[in-house]
Amino acid sequence: MSIGNRNSPAIIKDKMMGRLILAIISTLFEEAALVAIVLWGLPKLDVHMPLAGLIAMMVAWGAYSIMSYRMGSRALMKKPVVGLPDMVGSKGKAVSPLAPEGLVRIKGELWEARAVGRKIDTGKEVIVVGQDGLKLVVRKSSISDLEG
Repeated sequence: MSIGNRNSPAIIKDKMMGRLILAIISTLFEEAALVAIVLWGLPKLDVHMPLAGLIAMMVAWGAYSIMSYRMGSRALMKKPVVGLPDMVGSKGKAVSPLAPEGLVRIKGELWEARAVGRKIDTGKEVIVVGQDGLKLVVRKSSISDLEG
């Protein structure tokens, strides 16, 4: 019996809405703490800050919170690479010459790889066609691969 797809669009939307609400509430508490420190804490230490300084700090903190939320949301929405079998069909570039073994960069990660066929020079586009243990098996990308 199946519980359902845990990654369905409705569930992901609910999770993101929950993150948004939590981000808004935590930012409001952080802003309130900032106001309390500037208006009550600092004057007790005989440090006085103008209202414009407080407003500038609050705007800067709000902008930081928005950027952090957006970057975090983007990272959470990114599809994870589960394992080597999921790499088949991925495109990348040779970081070192593959004659027949070398390094390739695929999805921002460096992988050891073995070339099928001829030597592949540094900087050339490659496509993963399989795996051999923990090494990827790649071939040189052709023009028709890049269009598709």
